[in-house]
Amino acid sequence: MTSQIYIQGTATDPTQQAQHMLRDRGDELLAELAAKVALATELQLRLVDREEARETLIDFCTHRVVRHLLATDRVLYSVAAGAAETRLLVRALRAQHDLVAARIADLKRADSSAEVAASAHALVGLLEVCHHVEQEVLLPALAVLPGVDLSALVDDVETLLAGGALDIPEVLDVREIPHGRRHPRIFGIYARLAPGESFVLVNNHDPKPLRREFQATYPDQFGWDYLEAGPDRWQVRIGRLPVEA
Repeated sequence: MTSQIYIQGTATDPTQQAQHMLRDRGDELLAELAAKVALATELQLRLVDREEARETLIDFCTHRVVRHLLATDRVLYSVAAGAAETRLLVRALRAQHDLVAARIADLKRADSSAEVAASAHALVGLLEVCHHVEQEVLLPALAVLPGVDLSALVDDVETLLAGGALDIPEVLDVREIPHGRRHPRIFGIYARLAPGESFVLVNNHDPKPLRREFQATYPDQFGWDYLEAGPDRWQVRIGRLPVEA
């Protein structure tokens, strides 16, 4: 057995490597998007070629861009939402994601070259802002949050982008975890849940403050059922509510 030795803050630091991997992923996505936007808005193309390029762009946005946003939200944003230091930043980034979704919808509805160009270029600009804020603000903040393993989070993002599923523990016992490290860990597990799935949280006190944080972050979107209520141990089943048909 050997241990990995690295110098913190250098290229050998796993946290730095994780940040670089996410940066490269985002750069690659933006480069592909910009190339497809340029082709779809090239007025010198024949109409039939421009329409084909537009359909290719829409397909790229609907699948690649949306998958990237969902993976980022489910892993990185959800963990950051569990910490007071980054909660407001996550709200702002999620609002930005809503704007991206709106521009993709505009792109699908566009019925003129001018509308296609306006929606497509706005989409690129919004994603560039998201990527910049994630790299310059969110990831450095996550890297220093107690209890957060950025390398493990990157692995989760990669798993989702590859179409895989994340492992979800049936029981999360946080009694041995220092208080400042518990909530990001809990939010990270919740982020892995699909609608209808749940896990059991075991704690040494009534987690009322955690419930308030969940309500602020996921208003009326989660289940909270006490299985055991003290005096020395509390067990709560926390679930992601099913999506209504």
